[in-house]
Amino acid sequence: QICLSLVKLLFYLAHSPLGSIVLLDFQPRQFVMVDGNLKVTDMDDASTEELSCKTDNDCTLDFPTKSFPLKCSTAGKCEGINEKKNLFNAYRYFFTYLLPHSAPPVLRPFLSDILNATGDLRYGINETLKAFEKVLHLYTSGLYLQKRPLHLKDYISVKGFRAAEGEDYKCWPSYSHLGCLLSVHSAEEAAAICNSQSQCRSFIITQQKTWTGRPLASFRSSQTDLIPDANAVVYIKQSTSSGERL
Repeated sequence: QICLSLVKLLFYLAHSPLGSIVLLDFQPRQFVMVDGNLKVTDMDDASTEELSCKTDNDCTLDFPTKSFPLKCSTAGKCEGINEKKNLFNAYRYFFTYLLPHSAPPVLRPFLSDILNATGDLRYGINETLKAFEKVLHLYTSGLYLQKRPLHLKDYISVKGFRAAEGEDYKCWPSYSHLGCLLSVHSAEEAAAICNSQSQCRSFIITQQKTWTGRPLASFRSSQTDLIPDANAVVYIKQSTSSGERL
């Protein structure tokens, strides 16, 4: 969410009515989340000036660990230098820390492609935004779940009940420090996650939603401790080993 919001912001800055705007003091402390969107808190160090040049040799974009040769345009300006400076700063201050852990395993190669392409400045802001939107579409639509075996058949559903709240086993990256609370596309994906965790015996799809509209599922190590809830359904793993099949 943070990275996508940042890319949308940088897309606007690259195509603003004032021209391409560069953030000269690009640091995480310069940004804040407001209603799910990343905002710049200080525009004092923003500039529309692009580096003047006579030849391509005048257009090297330098960072502490990398340098990038750019083209000198016929107008005597280093082409795209403001956009590229913003994008590489986004890569080194945000993408490198947040993207590797931000998606289900199947989608991580797509994020790795974005990470590598922005780290080498092979992508401009337009291509970067398009790549992020593709990953978001795959994520929200559930298309990344295609061709998976069916796991929900291993569970029975108990309608009208939910699991009692309380501490349980932990997992990563959980939305709750009390237990294992993860974003899922459907009960089928939740069943697959539960099957992959040795402690999991049951799960419930909660009424909570993430910023993408996906529900949160609570995974539990116990089959008991159910309390009435007319709007809830608990999915309990059927035991195949000790005659506890439900």
